[in-house]
Amino acid sequence: MFKLTPILLAVLYGLVMYRFSVWRTQKALDEQSTELADRGLKILCDDMAAALDLPRIKVHIYEIDPVNGLAAPDGRIFITRGFYNKYRSGEVTAEEMATVIAHELGHVALGHARRRMIDFSGQNALRTTLAMILNRFIPGIGVFIANILTSLLAARLSRRDEYEADAYASALLVKAGIGTAPQKSLFEKLEHLTGAKGASPAWLLSHPKTPERIKAIEANEIKWKVSGA
Repeated sequence: MFKLTPILLAVLYGLVMYRFSVWRTQKALDEQSTELADRGLKILCDDMAAALDLPRIKVHIYEIDPVNGLAAPDGRIFITRGFYNKYRSGEVTAEEMATVIAHELGHVALGHARRRMIDFSGQNALRTTLAMILNRFIPGIGVFIANILTSLLAARLSRRDEYEADAYASALLVKAGIGTAPQKSLFEKLEHLTGAKGASPAWLLSHPKTPERIKAIEANEIKWKVSGA
C-alpha cells in the first residue's frame, strides 16, 4: 500500500505554487499595465458588451513585447503591447484584435483560472503517484517518465480550455455582429506574428494547431445553423 502523505503533500505543494504564481502574475500586471484607450477597439468592445448585456468591457495593455492576450485570475483582460503594436502597424485588424478579447473573455466566463488551479494540484498528485509506482519497476527513470506523462496530460487539458474559449468567442462575435471571419483570419496569422514554427506535435502543445482550431470553429457554425441558434 502506498502512503497517502506524499500524495497529499504534492496536492498541497501544487496549491501553494499555483497561489504564488497567481500572486506573482497579478503583481507584474499591476505594475506593468494601463487601461486600453483606443477608439476603434472601444467601438467593437462596446458591441460585445451589448451582446453580453454588460455596461462595458475593460481591456488593459500589458507592457511586454511578446504577442499574446491573457485573462488574469481576477478576471481582468489584457493584450500585450507587442500585440497592440501589430494592430497599430496594420498587421492585425481591429476586428481581429476583438477576437482576442472575446477569447480571453471566454476563459474568464468559463472559469478556466479556477480549473487550472485544480488541474495543477491534481497533476502534482498524479506525478507523485506515477513516480512511486514506476520507480518500483524501473528505478532511476520512473520520475522522468512520470514527468513526461503528466506534461502530456497538462498540454491536453490546456488545449481543451483553448477550444472552449474559441467556441465562446465565436458565439459572442456572431452575436455582436462581428462574425467569425476575423477569428479565423487571425489564427492564420498567429504563427507569423508570434514567430512560432509549428514544429512540435500538436499533442505536445498547450494550444491546438491552427487548422484544428479553424475546423472546430467551422463545425460550431454548421451546428448553430442546423439548430437555428
